[in-house]
Amino acid sequence: MQTIQNVMTRDVQRVSPEDSVHRAAQIMKEFNIGSVPVVDGDKLVGMITDRDITVRSTAAGKAPESHRVGDVMSTEVRTCFATQPVDEVLAQMGDVQIRRVPVVDQQSHSLVGIVSLGDMATKQTTGVGEALQEISSPTDGAAKAK
Repeated sequence: MQTIQNVMTRDVQRVSPEDSVHRAAQIMKEFNIGSVPVVDGDKLVGMITDRDITVRSTAAGKAPESHRVGDVMSTEVRTCFATQPVDEVLAQMGDVQIRRVPVVDQQSHSLVGIVSLGDMATKQTTGVGEALQEISSPTDGAAKAK
């Protein structure tokens, strides 16, 4: 049984809630990523995505240099543990339609890595195709909006 620790990325870019939205956007640009974990010390407290920046900051007319990550980040974050089976986490990703999950330590809940569908696909994990199909399928709300 393959576990998350075998496929996760350990060297994760991160920001603090006190960092500017501009700094988070710079990290996203530099590393070509769409989300960054938000940590207080080492403890995961949220995620900030390019969509959070666009909808909660830019569209609201906030100045990116002075608007803080903590003001726009998502605080309801799905996490997993390094020892969890890959297929279990893949199923959860499909159920809630997310493409990446922060990996936290079971005792301290500090951020130890992140796992994405890309990580799983490059490590030749089975079940990635099914999870991608579930993640990419429109939700009931999205289907009604069309």
